[in-house]
Amino acid sequence: MRRLQHPSTGPDDPDSPRSAPVGNVPAELNRFVGRATELAALGGLLEESRLVTVVGVAGVGKTRCAGRVAALTEKRYCDGVWLAELSPVREAGLLEHAVVEALGLTDHTGRPPRTVLVEHLRERRALLVLDGFEHLVEGCADLVRELLRRAPGLQVLAAGRRPLLVDGEVTFTLAPMCDEDAVELFAERARSVRPDREPTAGDRAATLELCHRLDGIPLALELAAGRLRALSVDQVLLRLDDRFRLLTGGSRGAPPRHRALRTAIGWSHELCTPEQRLLWARLSVFAGQFDLEAAEYICGGAGLPADAVLDVLEELLAQSVVEREDGVTGTRYRLLESVREYGAEWLAAAGDTRRMRRRHRDWFLGLATWCELDWFSARQAEVAARIDAELPNLRRAMECSMESPDEVHLAHHLAGSLWFYWAGCGRLSEGRYWLEHVLEEPTPYDASRLKVLWVLGYVAVLQGDAVGAISALQECREEAERSGDATATAYAVHRTGCLAIVTDDPARAEELLREALGRYREIGELNSNVVMAQVELAMAVAFQGDLDAAADICEEVRELCEDHGERWALAYALYVLAYAALRRGLPERARRMLGECLSIGRTFDDLLVTALSLELLALVTAVEGDAGEAAVLQGAAERIWPSVGLPLFGSVYFGRPRVECEEQVRRELGDAAYEAGLRAGRRLDRAAVVERALGGGGGRERRDTPGAESGPSAGGTRRPAASRMTGRGGPERW
Repeated sequence: MRRLQHPSTGPDDPDSPRSAPVGNVPAELNRFVGRATELAALGGLLEESRLVTVVGVAGVGKTRCAGRVAALTEKRYCDGVWLAELSPVREAGLLEHAVVEALGLTDHTGRPPRTVLVEHLRERRALLVLDGFEHLVEGCADLVRELLRRAPGLQVLAAGRRPLLVDGEVTFTLAPMCDEDAVELFAERARSVRPDREPTAGDRAATLELCHRLDGIPLALELAAGRLRALSVDQVLLRLDDRFRLLTGGSRGAPPRHRALRTAIGWSHELCTPEQRLLWARLSVFAGQFDLEAAEYICGGAGLPADAVLDVLEELLAQSVVEREDGVTGTRYRLLESVREYGAEWLAAAGDTRRMRRRHRDWFLGLATWCELDWFSARQAEVAARIDAELPNLRRAMECSMESPDEVHLAHHLAGSLWFYWAGCGRLSEGRYWLEHVLEEPTPYDASRLKVLWVLGYVAVLQGDAVGAISALQECREEAERSGDATATAYAVHRTGCLAIVTDDPARAEELLREALGRYREIGELNSNVVMAQVELAMAVAFQGDLDAAADICEEVRELCEDHGERWALAYALYVLAYAALRRGLPERARRMLGECLSIGRTFDDLLVTALSLELLALVTAVEGDAGEAAVLQGAAERIWPSVGLPLFGSVYFGRPRVECEEQVRRELGDAAYEAGLRAGRRLDRAAVVERALGGGGGRERRDTPGAESGPSAGGTRRPAASRMTGRGGPERW
């Protein structure tokens, strides 16, 4: 194609001098806000491609962006920029007549309108903007294909819910506005409604929440701003649950489909086939993202076989009803909240909401059960990422089960099955909320309730809440013994032993943990909890001064973890081994082990192991002679603890490395420099401090201590001597 020439002034400079424009693109009636990145990208695409189609969900701003790009680039086209608004055209046979009319052509002959268009555009350099073509997509695609083939100087910028699927087409998906642009747009439109009112600090916070609730959709934001004639921002927020009734009353000059959010989305709905509408409605049961397998299971059924879901989903993707998002867990999909609510209304009208919510609940109950089993494997990181992605759906599944007394036990089962996520992936606070919430409703299913109790006790232990922990664990053990539930009894004994460690009773902890491990062997239990019981036993032994026995137990654990691909419990075993190595005068070995602890903690977002590792690493760093860096690491650990619970559990034993480090650093640096180091560390976010720690500190070079033992990632694993736990070498097998 011929290269379109830039004018001497940039097309993105609205203040550059212009000759009288050629074309019919209307002037903007209010200020265009934001979208600088998107406009630049579209301008670049028009330099390289003859057909660019802007696609996106209803109300996302396709029309406005296309018009803005057309205005900014009009000087490239000596024969003008022409807008054809096709949404009012209901008959396919009138499509070409509408484009002829948009170009201002008059022809009284009997020539077909397509011929008129081709003859007019054949030798011209022009941009044709086609807006709202969704309902005429086949005829529009055919027309565009011929015009581009017959008129080499023509470019087409189309805006609609789906691409035209014409050869050479470049599709640009217009996403909702970013937070900054969304807030600016709302504020700008709010000023036009209430120019006399200055926003308060509270308004700014409410505006940001409003933008989030409305998914950054410009149409929804403009309609919400219009409500400020009668309401405050906070009142608009409160009424958003009925958003389709609230968000009406758009500008009289706007296209009919843009005058209310319901109408805008309804325009998309009208253009869907019955199967697409059915899938849209059923997809509304999802919260947040979902994957294809879940959609096929939950949404397949009467009127839409499971094996047809993929094809219909692709059609909804093409029409911008569903959005695709690629991430660490693969390809996933989602509905914007306003689109989801519209589908939910149709699902409710069909009387199918309860059935679909139960299917949704059953799928995610099965997912959680599978993930709990798969946690004790080499797929731990995958499981953690999957649960993280599905958390909104898991929350909804628990809420669904809590709505019926006959199904409360399923909420208990779900909350208890996610123990590994609450405890291992930085979700202690939310885990405790759900565990306590589901316990508010009684259930005759003892096993599911007992599991919630011991998981709640475990979470409370990790948060440093001894009172909450002992209350839950005592109730669990008493009820388990009364009902003869050997599994729940073992877990209650185990977590009570864990509580004894953090409350500075290592002798009692050793007794309880050995009892729990014996009970686990009797019932054939082997999973990450059992491995953690071994690690906790090693901690209890180490705190009593027997470092050799503690190291033997953790070497055994390390081999067991390697056999099963377990990484989460391994991090805690390495922490104990690092503690023992440091006490034996091997700081470099301790540093390597703690580095692996931090890497594993980062993988699972485990705040506890990260904080513990930083505390011990600070002492290692002080021993190695860098008191300033040690203070920084302590400050960074201090910043993390409030997100976990009671710092260092309030324990003398867990707190000993911090006390020793502080004493040494204060002695070497003085109080003022030590406090300055703490402040510097507190300013570091977790990602930054982990990177800093893994990189060896603040730019210092280190040399391994000659003859130091290699860390766990540096070579093979030695066969441990007979451990105090099993009485023989190697890991215990059940």
